[in-house]
Amino acid sequence: MATKEELQTQADAEIEAAKPLYAMVNSERREFTDAEYAQAKVDLGNSKWETQQFGYIEARQEAYGSIGDQLDMQYKDLVDGTTVWKDHIAKVKSDNPKPA
Repeated sequence: MATKEELQTQADAEIEAAKPLYAMVNSERREFTDAEYAQAKVDLGNSKWETQQFGYIEARQEAYGSIGDQLDMQYKDLVDGTTVWKDHIAKVKSDNPKPA
């Protein structure tokens, strides 16, 4: 995992590579000011950090499937004596680990 500083360095480089960036002000297109470029770098760095730290939550939620599907797995496990639901949850967690 990258440190916050490493992610900020990546963000800074990405914004620099994307120049020129533009804003619409009073229906006119103009290039970002120095302050806007600085804020864009901070925003992108924070976004990268948030994704790294908390992106696993959304990935897990998508991979778990619906509550209805999970309840169906649990019911079938009870009836059939299987562990499909438990195995599914364990795989989702291992595929999308929580950052240390």
